[in-house]
Amino acid sequence: MLSAKGRGRHSLVGRVYYWCLGALFVSATLLAVMRWAEDYHLFVFGALAFSSAWLGRRAIQKRWPYWTRMHITGMGLSYTFMLVAFYVDNGPQLPIWKNLPHFTYWLLPIMVGLPLIIRALTSHPFRRSGDPA
Repeated sequence: MLSAKGRGRHSLVGRVYYWCLGALFVSATLLAVMRWAEDYHLFVFGALAFSSAWLGRRAIQKRWPYWTRMHITGMGLSYTFMLVAFYVDNGPQLPIWKNLPHFTYWLLPIMVGLPLIIRALTSHPFRRSGDPA
C-alpha cells in the first residue's frame, strides 16, 4: 500500500497479498469449523476480509465507475478486518492488550483503519484532478 501505484511493485505485491489473504481465509474457515463456538468470528472476519479484497481487486480489473475509490476502500477494509480478527483472537495473550477490555479488540483496529482509509480517499490524486474515478 505504500509503494508507487500502477504497474510494477504495487500490483505485484497486491496480487501476492490477495492470494495470501485467500489462503488465510481458507485456514480461518478450517479453524472455525473445528471449534465453531469459540472461533466462528474467524470465519466471519475472514469472509469479510477476503470479500472486501475481492471487491477492491475486481473494481480495478473491470474499471467500474469510481473504481479507484472502490479499490482503496476494499483493500483498506480487508486489512482492517484482518487486524480485527487477529486482535480478537490473540488480544488476551498479548502484552498491554491483555489488560484492555474485550470490546477494544474489536474497536481499536476499526478506529485506526477507517481514518486511514478516509485519509487515502481524500488525499488521492483523483481528488485534486477532478477525476470522478
